[in-house]
Amino acid sequence: MGRAKQFNLLMVRDDGSRVLRLSVSGWAVAMAVGGLAVTVLGLAYIYPDYVSLRHQRATFAALSARLQTQQGMLDPSQSRMREIRTEIDSWRDLHAKIWEPFGPEAASRRGTGVGGGAAASTADDRAPVKEEMDRLLGIVRDEGESIRSLERFLGRASRVLATLPSRWPVRGPVNSDFGERRSPWAPNSEFHSGIDIGAAIGTPVKAPAPGVVVFAGQHPEYGVTLIIEHGNDTKSLYGHLSKLNVQVDQQIRRGEIVAYTGNTGRSSGPHLHYEIQVKGQPVNPHSYIWEDPGPAVAKSASR
Repeated sequence: MGRAKQFNLLMVRDDGSRVLRLSVSGWAVAMAVGGLAVTVLGLAYIYPDYVSLRHQRATFAALSARLQTQQGMLDPSQSRMREIRTEIDSWRDLHAKIWEPFGPEAASRRGTGVGGGAAASTADDRAPVKEEMDRLLGIVRDEGESIRSLERFLGRASRVLATLPSRWPVRGPVNSDFGERRSPWAPNSEFHSGIDIGAAIGTPVKAPAPGVVVFAGQHPEYGVTLIIEHGNDTKSLYGHLSKLNVQVDQQIRRGEIVAYTGNTGRSSGPHLHYEIQVKGQPVNPHSYIWEDPGPAVAKSASR
């Protein structure tokens, strides 16, 4: 075998004097060169991944900041959606109250509404925003259909409601109410078919609803009396008047002055006897009057 090659590394100063001489075997130089080549190749191989990783890290940092911003917007949005659910719940309760007087068949026309208790609300809070918004949109559509159904129903009923005697003909204390009472003319009790509203003589009496005058004249008990037909077998009677302002067969508008209060007929003092009849039978006028009666006034004993 030949002698192994060696490489000499000689370091010389500027003045020509030798400072250091280093002998390196050939295999060591080969190993060093090979290692350097492997290192360069390795770096060349992983460099694209390094560049990609740095880019992904920068992208992740940007996405993280954006996520925090969106989370800051999402939390108030979820809070607002909870408020919306609460508001829609109140719609459902309101619809129930509106439909209740018309019976269970009418109530079944309502939308499905919102509900489900606390567990459902907690689950909703964890639901994706889009899913929750889609759910709320569906509920709002159902409630909207319920409102439109109510609008159609009231539209059909409005013609009947408009004819009801729903206002006070005069304002004053109710001195004697509808029903059994002590008779002002005898020691025993009697049935009072209307309400007596205290008012000074000459107070204008206004029609509580549109209609047609069917009687305007003297009555043996109520003195000067007026009766208005409102349709749907409903009439209103006004007794103890001092003066009439309308005549038989005259069309009457709501709020029109039809007479003036007085003290005619069997009366113990100036007042208006106001009566509502349905199919010829007296009914409690308070069931028809929708207006606020105003401050409560103590009853007196006049008729």
